[in-house]
Amino acid sequence: MTLPALFDLTGQTALITGSSRGIGKAIAHRMAEHGANVVVSSRKADACEAAVAEINAAVGREAAVSIPANIADKASLQALVGATIARFGKIDALVCNAASNPYFGPQEGITDDQFTKILQNNIVSNHWIVTMVAPAMRARKDGSITIISSVGGLKASTVIGAYCISKAADMQLARNLAAEFGPDNVRVNCIAPGLIKTDFAKALWDNPEILKASTSGAPLRRIGVPDEIAGMAVLLAGKAGGFATGQCFVIDGGATIA
Repeated sequence: MTLPALFDLTGQTALITGSSRGIGKAIAHRMAEHGANVVVSSRKADACEAAVAEINAAVGREAAVSIPANIADKASLQALVGATIARFGKIDALVCNAASNPYFGPQEGITDDQFTKILQNNIVSNHWIVTMVAPAMRARKDGSITIISSVGGLKASTVIGAYCISKAADMQLARNLAAEFGPDNVRVNCIAPGLIKTDFAKALWDNPEILKASTSGAPLRRIGVPDEIAGMAVLLAGKAGGFATGQCFVIDGGATIA
């Protein structure tokens, strides 16, 4: 099958954090389907290997490899980047998908440790891995960085407030880096999913009242699925996304406009 040039990722290497399940796995799968070699990474090696086996079976080639890493540990992230380059020679597309949300409840009830973990994993760790990957992209005058944010970064929440703060910060991180890296043809964008049916978001969609509140006013009247985020990640890594940088692409069934 010949892929349309706008969406052809043949020859690219994509590194996706938090990609053993959910949105990250869908992104890795679809990038591989569009021709990229992909690195599946999360903390648990067995989960990474299972995702790799699933992706490779689906695309019919050895497109995916497993390189586990802990995003909270700078040395682990550096080892992830080093191992990816050792295996494939370069990183063309970085997708920062891994995130944490250890607390569900009012902002005033969050512990210092929980708040710090959210800020570390959802903002600082993204900054770390970008600074590890970007110099080679800038030297080649080519590269795409996509941070998976959330519509939570655009509105208030009484139950996942700290998470929403971190996701708003990711949008600003993308804007700052886009301005910094743009002259070297390195693009940095965010994708802001709405409510997506993943294990990570289960506390939201598994509760009938919250699910109804989240979807009843949205034009599409439903929850999203991971593949509906993966398509935008493919677009941003390919020629189709070549003129997009510093932007936040909201994919939420229309919830934020309702």
